[in-house]
Amino acid sequence: MTNKDRIKIAYEGVVMHRSRSLLTILGIVIGIASIILILAIGASAQELVIREVQSFGPKNVFVLPGKQPKGFSGFSGAIMNDSLQEEDIVALRRKENVPDANVVMPYMESSVTATFGSQLFAGPALGGEGVIFRLFQLELTSGETFTDEDVAQRNSVVVIGSKVAEKLFEGEDPIGKHIKIKDKNYRVVGILKKKGSGAAAAYDDSFIMPYTTVQLYVMGVHFISHIMVEAKTETVINSMVKDIKTTMRESHDIKDISKDDFYTMTMEDAAAMLTTITDILTILLTTIAAISLVVGGVGIMNIMFVSVTERTHEIGLRKAVGATDQDILRQFLFEALILTMTGAVIGILLGWGGGVLLTVILGEIYAIDFRFFFPFEGALIGAVVAMIVGFIFGIFPAEQAARKSPMEALRSE
Repeated sequence: MTNKDRIKIAYEGVVMHRSRSLLTILGIVIGIASIILILAIGASAQELVIREVQSFGPKNVFVLPGKQPKGFSGFSGAIMNDSLQEEDIVALRRKENVPDANVVMPYMESSVTATFGSQLFAGPALGGEGVIFRLFQLELTSGETFTDEDVAQRNSVVVIGSKVAEKLFEGEDPIGKHIKIKDKNYRVVGILKKKGSGAAAAYDDSFIMPYTTVQLYVMGVHFISHIMVEAKTETVINSMVKDIKTTMRESHDIKDISKDDFYTMTMEDAAAMLTTITDILTILLTTIAAISLVVGGVGIMNIMFVSVTERTHEIGLRKAVGATDQDILRQFLFEALILTMTGAVIGILLGWGGGVLLTVILGEIYAIDFRFFFPFEGALIGAVVAMIVGFIFGIFPAEQAARKSPMEALRSE
C-alpha cells in the first residue's frame, strides 16, 4: 500500500465524522489564529509606533532630568526632578559647546483643568518657546502663536487644542476669550489644527503656553522639566548627543559619569524603547496562544483514541486482508496530521481575516492609520508547529491501533 492510498483512507476517515472532526480541531484553529493575529498586530503596532515617533521630528533630542531609568517604573517622578536649570539652556546654546544644535528649547509639562463659564476640560499643559509649534509640527486653524515677548514677560496666553475649543466654547470663537486655570485667567490667542489620530491626537486636548508661564503659574517651580535640542541634520545626532552630555557635565560639575543627573533620548531611542515593549507583549501573548495548540493536541489525541476503539473491527478486517502494522499506524497518524493541518489552514485564514477586520475598524471608526502586515514567517512556523503537534499527539493512538491483534479485533463486534 502506498502513502497516497493511506492518505486517501485517512482523509475518508476524517470526512466520515466531519462534525466531530471540526470540534476536534477547534483548539488548533484558535491557537493558530491567535498566533497569526498577535504577530500581525505586533508587527503593525511597531510600524505605527515608529511612524508616530518620527512624526515628533526625527532631528529632536530630549534632555531629561534624573538618572537614566533602568525600567519603566523609573520614569515616575522624573518630571518633578529639579536637575535641569536655566543655566543649562545658556550652556547648550553656546555654539562652541554644541555646534550641531539648531534650536535649544526649554520644555515644561503638567496636567491642568481649565474652565470657561460652566464648562470644564482637563488636559496636558505644555510649555515652550514660539518654536515649539515648528518642532512639534503643529499648525493653527485660527489666531496666532505666542511670542518671545510673551515668554520673557511670563504672559498669561494660551494656544488650545481643537478638542479643548470644541468642549469649552461649544461653537463660540475662542480667540480673545479667557479661560481659567488654577484661579488665573489665560487669554486664548490661537487654536491648533486637529490631529485626530495616533499619538499626535494628544495635542487636540492640550494647552500650549510660554514655558515661563507654566513654570511660575501652573507648576510653581523654577526648574525645567525637559530640554529639547533640534539637530541641524539627522546625520549629526550622535555627535550632538556627545556634545550635549559633555556640556551638561561641565554645567553640573560632574566628573564621574555614573553621577549623571540627566540623560538624553533621541527619537530612535524612544522608538527602540516602545518597540521593546511591543516585542515583550507579543512574546507573552504568543506563548499564551501557543498553549491552546497543546490543548488542541490533547483533544486530538483523545478523539483518536476514541476513533481507534470505535474502529477496532475495521482494523481487524484490514489486517485480515493483508494490511500491516505500518499500514494501520500510518493511516491513523495521517488522520491526526490531516486534522491538525486543516486546523492550521483555517486558523491562518481566520487570523488574516481578523487582522484585516481590525485594520478596517481602527481606520474607519477610530481614524488610526493602522497598516496590516501579514506575518508569513509566523504562518509558516504555525503550520510546522501544528504538524509537529499532530505527529506527537497522533503517534500514541496510531501505535495502539497498529498493535491490535487481527483475531481480537474481529471478535470485538
